[in-house]
Amino acid sequence: MVHTRGMNGNEIAGRGGILAAVVPGQPAAVVEAAARLAGDLGLPLVCANVDPDRYLVSSYVDGTVVALPYDPDLPETEEERFDPELEAHIQSILEGRGIPYSLKQLAGDPAWALARLADELDVRYIVVGTRDAGLRGSLREFFNGSVAVHLAHRQHRPVVVVPLNPMPGAQKLPWEDPPV
Repeated sequence: MVHTRGMNGNEIAGRGGILAAVVPGQPAAVVEAAARLAGDLGLPLVCANVDPDRYLVSSYVDGTVVALPYDPDLPETEEERFDPELEAHIQSILEGRGIPYSLKQLAGDPAWALARLADELDVRYIVVGTRDAGLRGSLREFFNGSVAVHLAHRQHRPVVVVPLNPMPGAQKLPWEDPPV
């Protein structure tokens, strides 16, 4: 295992890197694509999870994030730690690939948080997955906007979008009008 949990941002920044946006329950395709890109370029991989229900108060070199909830009904646990199940999932995908990687927990608006981390680490590419193609995912994306689109307009790095559930060519996309 080449997991470099202790690798700090400066060590990664000196080598460039690939930033992959990860979320619990996400198919392995995003981490796999990011790992292939990192391996092909000989760069380390940073997997970052953003909690959109909290806002960033401060972050530390060891990866600890201090964040508070937007919703006053949510618990006020300040220190955010990377989800252990997500960490195990990422580790199982990357095991045996020989790619150094680190995990980062972020808070706030996903596009803003990822762009800020990309700048901080001076990564070469940001890899994100598409959202669920179902009606619920499409409505959420319509109202909130796509993280990939926001990233493509808010920072200068290439954004690689990994299709997670592509629809066949003849099938209508969720936001298209139904046939008349």
